Amino acid sequence: MTETWRDPSASVASRVADLIPRMTLAEKVAQLSGVWGVDPERGEMAPMLRDAMGPARPWDEVIADGLGQLTRPFGTEPVEPADGLRALAERQRQVQSANRFGIPAQVHEECLTGLAAWRATVYPSPLCWAASFDPDLVEQMGRRIGASMRRLGVHQGLAPVLDVVRDLRWGRVEETMGEDPFLVGLTGSAYVRGLESSGVVATLKHFAGYASSRAARNLAPVGMGPRELADVVLPPFEMALRAGARSVMNSYTDTDGVPAAADPSLLTTLLRETLGFDGTVVADYFSIAFLRTLHKVAETNEDAARLALSAGIDVELPSPNVYTEPLLAAVAAGTLDEKLVDRALERVLRQKCELGLLDPDWAPAEAADVELDEPESRALALELARRSVVLLANDGTLPLASRARLAVVGPRADTFQAMLGCYSFPMHVLVHYDGIERGVEIRTLREALSDTHEVSYAAGGSVVTADDADIAEAVAAAAGADVCVAVLGDQAGLFGNGTSGEGCDVADLRLPGRQEELLEALLATGTPVVAVLLVGRPYDLSRQVSRLAGLVCGFFPGEEGAQALADVLTGRVNPGGRLPVSFPGAGSTQPSTYLASALGQRSEVTVVDPTPLFPFGHGLGYASATWGEVVSTTGAQWPTDGCTELTVELRNDADRSVSEVVQVYLHDVAGSVVRPVQQLVAAARVDLAPGERRRVGFTLHADLTSFTGRDLVRLVEPGAVELRVGASSADIRATLELELVGAVREPGAERELVPTVVVESP
Repeated sequence: MTETWRDPSASVASRVADLIPRMTLAEKVAQLSGVWGVDPERGEMAPMLRDAMGPARPWDEVIADGLGQLTRPFGTEPVEPADGLRALAERQRQVQSANRFGIPAQVHEECLTGLAAWRATVYPSPLCWAASFDPDLVEQMGRRIGASMRRLGVHQGLAPVLDVVRDLRWGRVEETMGEDPFLVGLTGSAYVRGLESSGVVATLKHFAGYASSRAARNLAPVGMGPRELADVVLPPFEMALRAGARSVMNSYTDTDGVPAAADPSLLTTLLRETLGFDGTVVADYFSIAFLRTLHKVAETNEDAARLALSAGIDVELPSPNVYTEPLLAAVAAGTLDEKLVDRALERVLRQKCELGLLDPDWAPAEAADVELDEPESRALALELARRSVVLLANDGTLPLASRARLAVVGPRADTFQAMLGCYSFPMHVLVHYDGIERGVEIRTLREALSDTHEVSYAAGGSVVTADDADIAEAVAAAAGADVCVAVLGDQAGLFGNGTSGEGCDVADLRLPGRQEELLEALLATGTPVVAVLLVGRPYDLSRQVSRLAGLVCGFFPGEEGAQALADVLTGRVNPGGRLPVSFPGAGSTQPSTYLASALGQRSEVTVVDPTPLFPFGHGLGYASATWGEVVSTTGAQWPTDGCTELTVELRNDADRSVSEVVQVYLHDVAGSVVRPVQQLVAAARVDLAPGERRRVGFTLHADLTSFTGRDLVRLVEPGAVELRVGASSADIRATLELELVGAVREPGAERELVPTVVVESP
């Protein structure tokens, strides 16, 4: 008779319940860790790598009782896909043979800008996803990324990052989807739907509050209160969990003195009991060991294991260190109940069962020639990059005249690295390998503009260094041109090996190195200067913007970014991206995000003005939609337990296609606690052909007005509100005055999070 756990026709719950009692404690614990096949002596991936990984153990010993996960078999070093498949298949067979039950390992990889593997498509960065205001396109990208992962035998992806930007100086701004919780949640949910639809487990990062660290320092303490956590930090996670994410990764930080990795109120009470999550919680790399080495809340690894498992972390990543012998010792000593091991194991095995890893006929994917950068993927990367480019300012110089002689200058003008963020494979891994080709074709902006224009070039120095001769060379090129295209920005890197990326936090928001000085010298030539920013965060250009002929932001637009930028600069594409983060104003100090309350805005009692240079949601085009009526179709009363509806009429009177992003902001006239002056509650990107008319309809549930009250309970509160409808947070075209009527409501975790949007012909 077939054992129940081996029977694919039996329910997942019954299979897992049958298997767990058959396992020894050592076999149970073995399922709660991963193995990373990286040599800790190299130590390039991250600081503290050697110490955090602990002493290396023989492979046969590690897998003797089974193995929970295999960590980044394709994303640790450049490996041909077929060779990687062959090696992974052999590893999986070894894992199966070594344990009594023949259970293979679950395989995970990074996938922030596409699968982080050699020769795989490098898509635009998450800031670009958000700038596109196109969740459908982001979902398509997630689906294609997931399909590539499944072909390689990868089961889990460590993305998306749902941290809401709170301080632009933070190095990981480039990995986020901006400063607005609704936009982050809308975009991140789309990515989750795409990845999960391909059968890959999406992992939400970093739960919770990682981007709220003091002074924007990486892996630093967080001082936010429970209301900021509930109303700013958590909504994107709630939206993405409803989209079907099956895994969550903890944050490195501590909040008010409690590390996330040791916080049962966060990882169990909130995440599971309140939000209803039933998937796996995986440790951010080394975070369990950090309870001892960095947070100092554990004296021994045994203490760290007990704290993390009790809090709700199911799987230790990237390698077995704390969840091995220390966990066994804690159970043996009676300081940890084996039921907590079983709790984590049940979640791990349930997920493995869902992935087919407990089926008797499961076999690893065999070696084959796998194309990871197909034409369809490149086309999608190009389309997303095009839709994410933001035109910030233009005096009419753009689009570039077809016969204009261009000086394409600046440290980002002629390097493929300018297109890539810190978690792309070329910047994350290949930088540690000399003489290895990049694996995918990535053009530079200089190359792309040379297809259509006469181009001269000078680098003007590097991102972080330049001498006077470098700047003089760029000035000479600009002086002899009709238009100067100055390509400036960041070098993505890790832990100080760049100006943007993990561990690359900054003290102010001035352009890195001597780039601001270079820009001033170019402006002094009298040649019209169009600045193109390829950046991981916004920078302060308040001193130059009025003298620029044009300003374009591409963030890190991926392998097809140069073509996308060239298409926008030359007018082949009408720019339609909108800012997911505000650009700072004068002074380079940390500005308020646009979610500030009235006290966080400009006032007469301080000389520090936080007004942004370019506001959240801003973006121009070469032609724009004509706005018609904005109408509340359900009247001025909005039930506290019901919906209100509004419509926006748009038409295209131009002779070219246009793209408009209709943005709806909520303003609470008077709340029982301090509220942001306004916050995004709905948005829709609408494309219109010449002469086309469209009607955009929004249905908004009153739950979208909810907030955390004085007693820390979420409320929908009756009273006056406004719905401000516009083209950006500072470009409001109509204000609808409404009255929330009815009783105070407590909508709870099941509240409505997303409005209904319908775009149709009138």
